[in-house]
Amino acid sequence: MKTAEIARRYLDYFEKKGHTIVPSASLVSDDPALLFTVAGMVPFIPYLSGDVPAPYKRAADNQKCIRTNDIEEVGKTPRHGTFFQMLGNWSFGDYFKKDAIRYAWELLTTPDEDGGLGFDPKDLWVTVYEEDDEAIQLWLEHSTLPEERIQRLGKDTNYWTTGLPGPAGPCSEIFFDRGPAYGIDGGPATDDDRYVEIWNLVFMQYEITNVRSKYEFDIIGDLPAQNIDTGMGLERVAFIKQGVDNMYETDQVRPVLDKAVELSGKRYGENHEDDVRFRVVADHIRSSLMLLSDGVTPANDGRGYILRRLMRRAIRSMRLLGVDGPTFAELFAVSRDAMKESYPVVETDYARLAQYALAEEATFLRTLASGSEILDTSIESAKSTQSTALSGSQAFLLHDTYGFPIDLTLEIAEEAGLTVDRAGFDTLMKEQRDRAKADARSRKGQLADTSIYRDFRALGETVFTGYTDLETESRILGILVDGAPADRASQGQIAEVIVAETALYAESGGQVADKGVIVGPGYELEVLDVQKPVPGLISHTVEVTTGEVAVGHVATTVVDAANRRAAAQAHSATHLVHAALRDTLGKSATQAGSLNRAGYLRFDFSWGQALSPETRSEIEEIANNAVRDDLEVTTRVMSLDEAKAAGAMALFGEKYGDTVRMVDIGGPWSRELCAGTHVSSSAQVGLINLVGESSVGASNRRVEALVGQDAFRELAAERAIVSQLTSGLKIPRDQLPARIAELQANLKAAEKKIAQFEAKALGERVPALAAAAVSAGAYRVVAQSVGTVGSADDLRSLALQIRERLGSDAGVVALGGAAGGRPVVIVATNDAARAAGAKAGLLAKTAAGVLGGGGGGRDDVAQGGGTDASALPTALTSIVSALEGATA
Repeated sequence: MKTAEIARRYLDYFEKKGHTIVPSASLVSDDPALLFTVAGMVPFIPYLSGDVPAPYKRAADNQKCIRTNDIEEVGKTPRHGTFFQMLGNWSFGDYFKKDAIRYAWELLTTPDEDGGLGFDPKDLWVTVYEEDDEAIQLWLEHSTLPEERIQRLGKDTNYWTTGLPGPAGPCSEIFFDRGPAYGIDGGPATDDDRYVEIWNLVFMQYEITNVRSKYEFDIIGDLPAQNIDTGMGLERVAFIKQGVDNMYETDQVRPVLDKAVELSGKRYGENHEDDVRFRVVADHIRSSLMLLSDGVTPANDGRGYILRRLMRRAIRSMRLLGVDGPTFAELFAVSRDAMKESYPVVETDYARLAQYALAEEATFLRTLASGSEILDTSIESAKSTQSTALSGSQAFLLHDTYGFPIDLTLEIAEEAGLTVDRAGFDTLMKEQRDRAKADARSRKGQLADTSIYRDFRALGETVFTGYTDLETESRILGILVDGAPADRASQGQIAEVIVAETALYAESGGQVADKGVIVGPGYELEVLDVQKPVPGLISHTVEVTTGEVAVGHVATTVVDAANRRAAAQAHSATHLVHAALRDTLGKSATQAGSLNRAGYLRFDFSWGQALSPETRSEIEEIANNAVRDDLEVTTRVMSLDEAKAAGAMALFGEKYGDTVRMVDIGGPWSRELCAGTHVSSSAQVGLINLVGESSVGASNRRVEALVGQDAFRELAAERAIVSQLTSGLKIPRDQLPARIAELQANLKAAEKKIAQFEAKALGERVPALAAAAVSAGAYRVVAQSVGTVGSADDLRSLALQIRERLGSDAGVVALGGAAGGRPVVIVATNDAARAAGAKAGLLAKTAAGVLGGGGGGRDDVAQGGGTDASALPTALTSIVSALEGATA
C-alpha cells in the first residue's frame, strides 16, 4: 500500500466520522518557541489549550513535520527521519477516550478490501499510563486485545506534555510487533526495536505549570474542555504495510536511495556504514526539498541553518560514498517525483527549489575544496614538528569556521598517517551546544505565556477597522501590566490593552505596526506597539501619558495619519517593486521576505547573482512608470482557492487561512495575497528610489528603496552633492564623471611615483642593513626596524634583497616596520639557515605573538603582524633569542 494511499484511507475514514479535514500547516511554525512544526499537534495548540476557540469540534489532518534533535540516529534505526508525516484526529471538547480508542482500533483492523489498514489484531500491542484504569477498561471493551497485550508504563513514556506550562494528559500508544526475527519477546515494555510505535492517543485533560522535567510538574487543574490529540506515524505505517525493513525503503524515500546507489557505484546492503550513508542521503534530500517548498532557504542561523546542515550532511555522505562532484540535480529531481503525488507544489515550484539546492551544493563543494587546503597545511605543519595528531581545536576550527565536516577531517588525517584529538573536538562541540541550549532556554524563558490571552480571545476576534477608518470607538476589554491581568493602569505605567475594535494595524506581513494613541474620558495612551499574540486577537502595548485607564472604559483608537500614509505608500511600493523584478528577471524572482515602514522598504527575493546597474535602473523605471500610470489599487476578500485560481501570489513563509485578502495593482499585473494597508491608486506612492542591492545568502538578493517624501529628500541630497562638486571643479554636470575619473587616474599615477621613490630609497638602505648582521648561535642575523613603509610587500622585497647579500652563510633576515599604521614583521631565510633548522613561519609567529597578533607562512619567507607598534624592537629581539636558543 503506497504512502499516499495510507493517508487517503485515514482521512476518508475520519471524514465519515464527522471530522473536518484540515490541510497541513507549514513546516515553519507560528509558535515563537519553535523553529519548525515538530509534531502534528503544534498547529492546534491554541485550540487544545483553549486560548483560541476551535473553528470545528472534530478535525483530521496529515501534518508535515521536521525534527532534528535525533539527527545522529538517522540511517541507523528503522524509524528515525528528519522529515515525517503525522496523521492525526482531533476532538476539541467533543468525544474523549472511548471514541478515540474505538476509532483507532476500527481503522487499524478493518481489512484492506473494506477501506481499512488491514492490521492483524494479533500483531498489535497497547501501552497506557500506569494509573489510567479507565483506558485499560476501554481497550478491553472496544478491541479484541487480551489483557496481557495491554501494558502499564510510567510518566516517562505514557504521559504527554509539551515540556512547557500548558496542556497535558495521559496517553495510550499502539505498537506493531515485527516478529521474533527482529528482537526479544515481551511487548513494548522491553523497549526493543521489534515493537514499532505506530499511533499515540493523547487524552488531553489537564493544565500544568512549574515544569521541572518531563515527569516533574504541577497539575493546576482541568483544561476548559477535554480534548483528543492523536498522531499516527505515516512513514512507520508505510514501511510495515509495504513489507520493508525501515522507512528509508518506502515508496517516497527509496527512489532517492537508489539514485545515490547508482551515482556511487556501490551496492546497498553490503556494508553497514555505506548503508547508513545511503539512508542519510535519502532522508536529508527529501527533508531539504520539503523545507524549500515551505519557503525556508539556506542560511547561517535559525531555520536556514538547519536546512543548510541537512544539505551539507547529504553532500558529506555522498563524498564518503566516493562521489566528489555535484549530485543534487539528480537526487532532488528523483525526490520531487516521489513526493509530487502527495505535495504537488514540489513539482510546480521545482525550478525555484532546485535553484536554491544547486547553489548551496556549489557553495559547499567550494568550501570543501578550501577546507581541504587548510587541512593539508595543518597536516604538513604537524608532520614538520614530528607530531602524530591534529589538535581538537584545529578540527573544531575547520568544522565551525569553514563548515568542514569532522568525518572528512578524520578520513583525510588517517590517510596522512595522523590521528585527530577527537576528545578535544567533542569537548569544544559540547561547549558550543551547551551555549546554544542556554541561549535557546533563555529565549524560551522570555516568551509570554499565551494562556493569559485566553479569556480575551474567548470574547471573539478583535475587529480591525483600519482599512477604512483612522479612528474607531470601542471599549477596553482587558489590561495586562507586567504580563498579568489588571483592572487599571495609571500614568507612567507600560501596559497591554485589549479592545473590541481597533483602527491600529498590528505588525504582520512585513509591515510594521501603526503609531497612534488611544484616548478616553480622562486618559490618553501612547501606542508603542501593536501585535497579534494569538490568532484573532490584537494587543496594544501602551504608555499611560495622562490619567488612568480601567477595564470597561470607553476607548477611541486613533491612527497617526501621516505615518500610516507613508507606511501604505511603502507597502504598495513593495508590490510594485516585486512586479517590476518579475518583469525584468522572470517569474523565478519570487519574494523571500520584506519589511515596510514609513518611507522605506526592504525586499528580499530569490536570485543567484548581483544585479547590474542597468538592471537596477530598469527595475526602478518600471516601478516608477507604474506610479506615473496611476494604476487602480483594489482589494477583494475571497477563499484561498479562488485567489489562487485568479493567479494571486501566495508568498512563501506567509500563513493563510481559508479566507484571504487579495490586492491588485493594475489588475493582474500585480496580484498578491496581502493583509497590509495600501494606497488607493499607485500615483499616491509618489516616488521610488532604489538605494541599495546586496546579497543575503547564496541564492537570495535584497533591494532597499526609499519611498515618497523620503525618496525625494535622498535625491535632493544627492543633487546638492553634485552641485558642490560641479561648482568646486568648475565644470558642467555632464562632464563630472569624466573629470572624477581623470582625477583618480592622476592620483593613482602620483601614488605609483611615490611608491617608486620609496622603494628606491629602501633599496639604497640594503648595503647598510646587510652590514648590520650579527651572530646569533649558528646564524648571521639582520634584525632591524626600518620605520614606516608603503606596504608589507615593500618590506618583503627589502628582506629578500638583504638575504641575497648574506652569501652562503646561514642567514636570517627579520625586518620590522609600520604599514598602514600597523606593525609588520617579515622573516626570510636562506638555504643554509633552513638546513640548520631555521623556519621563517615559526619565527614570524613568535614575533607576531609579541605584537599582539598572528603570523606564519613558508619556511623560506613569512609574515607576522599585530596591533602594538611600540613592541617592534622586542619582537625582533625575540627572533634573535629564538635562533640562539635553537642553536643551544
